[in-house]
Amino acid sequence: MRGLFTKIFLGFWIAQSLTFSISTMLILRRRFMRPNEIMEVLTATLPIAAKAAVNTYEDGGCSALQQFAGSLHQEVYVADASRHFLCASLASSEADEALTAAAGRPGVHASLVYDRYLWSMATQSMGGHPYFFLLSRPRTANTFGLRELLFFANPQLPVAIVVFGATTFVLVLLLVRPIGRLRSAARKLANGELTTRVPEPDGEERLFGGDEIQGLVHDFNYMAERLERLVGAQKILVRDVSHELRSPLARLSVALELAREEAPEAMAEHLQRIEREAGRLNQLIGQLLRLSSIESTGASTHTELFQLQSLIDDLLPDAEFEAQQRACTVRVSGDCECMVRGNPELIYRAIENVLRNAIRYSVRESVVELTMHCEERAGGRVVTLDISDCGPGVPESELQHIFRPFYRLDNARERDTGGFGVGLAIADRAVRLHHGEVRAYNRAGGGLVVSLRLPCEK
Repeated sequence: MRGLFTKIFLGFWIAQSLTFSISTMLILRRRFMRPNEIMEVLTATLPIAAKAAVNTYEDGGCSALQQFAGSLHQEVYVADASRHFLCASLASSEADEALTAAAGRPGVHASLVYDRYLWSMATQSMGGHPYFFLLSRPRTANTFGLRELLFFANPQLPVAIVVFGATTFVLVLLLVRPIGRLRSAARKLANGELTTRVPEPDGEERLFGGDEIQGLVHDFNYMAERLERLVGAQKILVRDVSHELRSPLARLSVALELAREEAPEAMAEHLQRIEREAGRLNQLIGQLLRLSSIESTGASTHTELFQLQSLIDDLLPDAEFEAQQRACTVRVSGDCECMVRGNPELIYRAIENVLRNAIRYSVRESVVELTMHCEERAGGRVVTLDISDCGPGVPESELQHIFRPFYRLDNARERDTGGFGVGLAIADRAVRLHHGEVRAYNRAGGGLVVSLRLPCEK
């Protein structure tokens, strides 16, 4: 199995082994003194030091012996043939044992006295007088501090860190880069860019041929291709069906006018109902075509710099006329000089759909408010349009669904309000096409607030 995680594990194992091998070879290059080598050095140097110490004592006494010991930076003791210490004494039973051992055998005798090491031996001065010589050193704790660490770690530790760090960096880079490309492609796909694909390296560009990441990339591209086909087929179906319905509707309108000329007066009410339902169907087809056009382009085909306040002033008369049919009023507040770059027709339809939706669901003789304000953000200046009504509001669990096409609440299916559930979907698509956002929330005093936020041009 050529799994990616298996390869990563093997890579780490190889890196660790390589680092350990290099460190071991560099450590072995240092020559450490073995215990038998220490004894050999002492056996060779201690007799010379012993003869020099007793000769110094005979020539200059205790003061000369102390100066000799200071030159050696060691504690030196000299005893006579009766094993009595001269000048300075080292009173302990272990010291007596060391002198006895030195008298009983030639050479250097080593012993441990609590917290001190003792080396003793029998010697003679140049005058032929017998003496005993002792050298003493304090026993130090076997600690491994920073100094010892630097001794052992230089240069093998920096080399090990470089080798292990470089290996880890390469492995992480090979793992993170394809995942980063997948994340970027997934975000683009979620934003509606259905043509997004992740490049699939082939041939010599592949390092992990056939691994899990490569399989994930292949599956992602397959999923994106299927989504593009399905959504494209759905858009084409909606557009074709809408166009095909326009022709029979036009013929129906002509037949309706001919029928009115010949129909008796009792049929007028029925013919008027047919005309009203045909008009509603024609309106739905227009909204479907507009929604399909927005979703299929994915970007505004006609962009220009326009003033948002002027756009609101243009749509306000039509909104006030429609509000009068329900005995409502439209009140506009706030002032913000904001220039928006995009398609003014799409923004006009987005604001109009939200405003008409607010008028439709507001109770009679109420006020529909449109508030406009600007604010500075880290990404630049943005303008916010808050359109609030005095209607029944929307349950909190349904707020995230009202911008889906053809989604309507049960209490919105009454004859007096009507609606097809497409207006808010068109507004949401149009605003997001201009890099803005739309959200809805319930007002504290009752009713729904739909907030449209658009970036302002500098």
